[in-house]
Amino acid sequence: MVLMESQARLKTGDEAPDFELMGTDGKMHRLSSYDLEGYLVIFMCNHCPYVKAKSDALNELYDKFGGKIAMMGINSNDSVKYPDDSYESMKQAVREKGFGFDYLVDETQEVARTYGATCTPDPFLFDSQRRLVFHGRIDNAMKPDDAATEKTMINNIESMLAGKSIQKDFDPSIGCSIKWKD
Repeated sequence: MVLMESQARLKTGDEAPDFELMGTDGKMHRLSSYDLEGYLVIFMCNHCPYVKAKSDALNELYDKFGGKIAMMGINSNDSVKYPDDSYESMKQAVREKGFGFDYLVDETQEVARTYGATCTPDPFLFDSQRRLVFHGRIDNAMKPDDAATEKTMINNIESMLAGKSIQKDFDPSIGCSIKWKD
């Protein structure tokens, strides 16, 4: 496990790069096909202890905002070297963890590279115009065993939906490095 902090490649106001990826539901998903008040794109995987520790927080985000924002997890890890991150394992994770949001596979890793994602989890929040308003942590529990005392992403989504500015537009997430192909 290589611990990394997310890096700011996309800047506040940048448009979300579109993509078309296969979901665990067996359907292709395009970012541009969603039409809601916001978009939450989270680079994640199955085996990372930092992502596992955020499963409940991810479900809370979807339960709270699922009808208002499009939420999707994207797994860009090399599943040959990390079979726990295979497409079949992704489908199993959705069933076991009860994810209601779309969980997509980025087999070529092009989407992760385009977004500048570096770790798991690495969340990007976009407004209704698909402009970046926040890149960073889900909450302030920065180690898998920590308990969150601040729900950063919930607060930022609420601010965005209320038309308020987000005070800190980049607040790095911490997690395992994305497992790049050679």
